[in-house]
Amino acid sequence: MTRRPRIALALSFLVAAAGDAQQPAPAPAPLAITAVKTGRLVDPETGKISSNQVILVEGEKIKAVGAGLAIPAGATVIDLSDLTVLPGLVDTHTHLGLTYKDIPEHDYYYLTYVMDSTPLRAIQAASNGIQLLNSGFTVVRDLGNNALYTDTAHRVAIDQGWIPGPTMVNSGLIIGGRGGQFWPTPEMAKQHGIVYPEYLDADTPDEIVKAVRENMLFGAKVIKICVDCKPWGYTVDEMKLFVAEAAKGGLKVAGHVQTPEGASRAIEAGLWSIEHGFALTEAHHKLMAQKGIFLASTDTPFTPYHGTKEAMEKAAAQLKSAWKSGVKVTFSTDMDYYKTGNDMNRGELTINFLLTWKAAGIPAPDILKAMTTTGFACAQVEKERGAIRPGLAADFIAVRGNPLEDIDTLRDVRFVMKDGLVFKQGGVMTPEKFFHAGPAKGWRKR
Repeated sequence: MTRRPRIALALSFLVAAAGDAQQPAPAPAPLAITAVKTGRLVDPETGKISSNQVILVEGEKIKAVGAGLAIPAGATVIDLSDLTVLPGLVDTHTHLGLTYKDIPEHDYYYLTYVMDSTPLRAIQAASNGIQLLNSGFTVVRDLGNNALYTDTAHRVAIDQGWIPGPTMVNSGLIIGGRGGQFWPTPEMAKQHGIVYPEYLDADTPDEIVKAVRENMLFGAKVIKICVDCKPWGYTVDEMKLFVAEAAKGGLKVAGHVQTPEGASRAIEAGLWSIEHGFALTEAHHKLMAQKGIFLASTDTPFTPYHGTKEAMEKAAAQLKSAWKSGVKVTFSTDMDYYKTGNDMNRGELTINFLLTWKAAGIPAPDILKAMTTTGFACAQVEKERGAIRPGLAADFIAVRGNPLEDIDTLRDVRFVMKDGLVFKQGGVMTPEKFFHAGPAKGWRKR
């Protein structure tokens, strides 16, 4: 082909492209409208109930809420007029990609890391997430112990639309001094042939910066650190470095705390949340309340399958102290175990942590607020989802009774909607619309 025909051909392509550019873009398909009729609608933030409300859902978001709303023609109508509707629940400290067991590991999760591969734990995480959604948990913070970024893969799979599951705020690898929560042998620590990659080692300022950036690079949405997993622990200045570096990526820092001294340093450093409450004193609670630091106290109940009566009584007393001091306490479980012969699923095991809250004598409205409003704020999702309010994601659940009077009504969730899709209705999971042959919500999620 000579030069002139090539130029002519190129010009013809440009003209055709220009013509195509002038064509109006096709109008987007109208979003599906769903009208949900409620018998009672609970606002956990105010503790108020409204009767006979209608929730209009357009696509993935709530369009309008009110009594006597006109239902658009062609809308799908869901009648929950015999149920109480409320926001989805939050667990602010869980481990979906970890299940340590009595058989074969003898409840020794040092061995779980060795025996369960990252791909296997990813599948466990997906299953655990579905079980939690079935129990009404629409948001979780998944705080580490997820092998090689199982939590990021799980979150992205949900965000892209491959599988159903809660909205996840994940931490990636837990960052700590060498060894994390473990005391590895030199062979383990230096060669990283075992118990890694459960933790990221960071002992110097440069290592702290690198570890935070590495987690952010690989998809963490919150940074979790071991404040005092070793006797030397992190100093106040080192934790402030964590906070400053995480802030560059818009992330907050959650601190695993296990000693009173570590708690004092974490509070002084201004961490976003303190994980575990067993080392905290009343003085710590008062300081946390003053500084607005969240507490994910992980209050394990005493049950036939786990825990002790003495430990639960101590946890309940400390939880009560935090609540009375005005700490922003969240519902949190540290759920990561299974006992052979127990037929409870992960959602049922999680909701059973209500036992400790009831033992602490905390009123049902305050428990519900911890499980919703405070949890959404701790997870930093309250601007996108949480309250049943126009413009927010259509995430809500329904139960038979009134959780403001009897918190145990949350044990029997009859209906779950997540991002405008019905996941559970009539007490039965109907998740088929969540599954797709491709990423229905797009590839560009990380």
